[in-house]
Amino acid sequence: MPFTVDGVVPWGRTMDEYCGMFDLGERELRGRILGCGDGPASFNAELSALGYSVVSVDPLYAFSAEAIEKRVEETYDIIIEQLTRNRDDFVWTYVPSIPALGQRRMWAMRKFLDDYVRGLGEGRYVDASLPDLPFEDSSFDLALSSHFLFLYSQEFDLAFHVRALEEMLRVAPEARAFPLLQVGGAPSPHVQGVIDAFAAQDIQARIEEVPYEFQRGGSRMLRLQR
Repeated sequence: MPFTVDGVVPWGRTMDEYCGMFDLGERELRGRILGCGDGPASFNAELSALGYSVVSVDPLYAFSAEAIEKRVEETYDIIIEQLTRNRDDFVWTYVPSIPALGQRRMWAMRKFLDDYVRGLGEGRYVDASLPDLPFEDSSFDLALSSHFLFLYSQEFDLAFHVRALEEMLRVAPEARAFPLLQVGGAPSPHVQGVIDAFAAQDIQARIEEVPYEFQRGGSRMLRLQR
């Protein structure tokens, strides 16, 4: 099972958070969306219930709903303790408090778990991970990476980031990654290298402000278009 820092499963995020992080409007939502590294987020469940098209990939999806739920429950207190210890690293406007955030995250993961088995059967949750995606070229209109690329810059080097984003652009004409900070809040050292690498391929790469900030200073995404 994929873990984040300190062995904690990533907390699920909601549809409105995804829309804020990636500045998604109705035009984007009506397209075929791929979420890379979505984990136990409710984004897929919420969008699918509204009739939109979304596929999520994550190695987490090799596990059963029971195993994922058990791990979520085991790590809840760890995450709350981490947030309490580092609360000044976050902006408490989107949610007013740590307890409120905990409730929101658990709601998102419950929504995911309620949809998980059905979504597996419908092919909406796929056991896969960057930089190798099991899809044909141009299978999607938009590929997203939330809290994976750039966040783990110490674990994954520049070459990995370029390869992963190239793969996202193989399956979709546009890719977006958020946030551009690494764990701990420092800017990722790979952002400019990624921009330079894609500029050399004549692929448009730009940093854009988005209407969402939780990790302090984390209100920008990278947008790539081929």
